[in-house]
Amino acid sequence: MDILSGYNREKSNLVSILQAFQHELGYLPEDIILRVADYLRISPATVYSVATFYPRFKFVPSGKKVICACRGTACHVRGGGRVLREIEKQLGIKAGETTPDMEYTLETVSCMGACVLAPAMMVDDEIHGQMTPAKVSEVLDGE
Repeated sequence: MDILSGYNREKSNLVSILQAFQHELGYLPEDIILRVADYLRISPATVYSVATFYPRFKFVPSGKKVICACRGTACHVRGGGRVLREIEKQLGIKAGETTPDMEYTLETVSCMGACVLAPAMMVDDEIHGQMTPAKVSEVLDGE
């Protein structure tokens, strides 16, 4: 089923349509931006500007597993920076990047709401708390 067929051509559907494509594809490739613009009869620049406003929209494919390191205050105070550096070292990438084999994408967030578990990291939707650089290997090896 074509995603666009589920929506009328109202401009107010833009975010919902983008979310549907993001859910289906994992990101918003350029051809989708152009298709959505054409469908809603708005400029590609308008579609792109709306999509870039929301940080959850991605424009490049993510890895099979998304690793997220918390950079919130509680995590920072309890060593979250060291945990992030260890994740980067083990994966061979920096935050915002994806491994060449498309296995892992590394992201950071301002807070994941798990302050009591600080420092915390998340693999897909699973939170791992009270992290240390030594525990990073255990978490990654368990994936």
